[in-house]
Amino acid sequence: MKQPARRVDRVPPSGIRRFFELAEEADDVISLGVGEPDFSAPWAARNAAIEALERGQTSYTANRGWRALREAIATHVTRYDLAYDPDEEVLVTAGGSEAIDLVFRALVNPGDTVAVAQPSYVSYEPGVLFAGGDVLSVPTRPADAFRLTRDQLRAHGADEAEL
Repeated sequence: MKQPARRVDRVPPSGIRRFFELAEEADDVISLGVGEPDFSAPWAARNAAIEALERGQTSYTANRGWRALREAIATHVTRYDLAYDPDEEVLVTAGGSEAIDLVFRALVNPGDTVAVAQPSYVSYEPGVLFAGGDVLSVPTRPADAFRLTRDQLRAHGADEAEL
C-alpha cells in the first residue's frame, strides 16, 4: 500500500479532533466549532438551489466559479470600500478551508517562513506546512484586540518572514 507523502508527517493532528471525540461521548453538547451552524439554511438559499436544479444547472462551472456569483461578491464587498474585478480577482471555492489551502499553495514556496498570529484559525498552520513552509507563531494580546502590531512582529522575527 502506498504511504502518505512525507509532508503529511510535518502536520500534527488537530486539537479539535480530541474535542469532537469528547463531544460524541456527552449529551446535549452544542458545537461551536468548524463553522457548523445549529440552524437550517435560509429559505432564499434553499429556493435558489431548488430553482437551479429545476433549470438543469447541475454541471460544472468555470474554474473560478459562476460569473454571476463572482459579480455579486464583487458588488457586495464594495460596501466595505473594497473593489475587486470579478473576472481577475474573485475566486469561488467550496469553503473557507479550501480557499486558505489554495492561497498558501499559491503564495508559499518550500522553506518560506510564514508568520501566523496566535490564536488562529485551525487551518492556517496545516496550510502553511502542506505548502512546504515553516510556521512562525506570533502571539497576540487582548489589549491589542488580538491584532498583530509591528512591535510584536519584530519581536518574534516576523519582519524576516516571506508572508
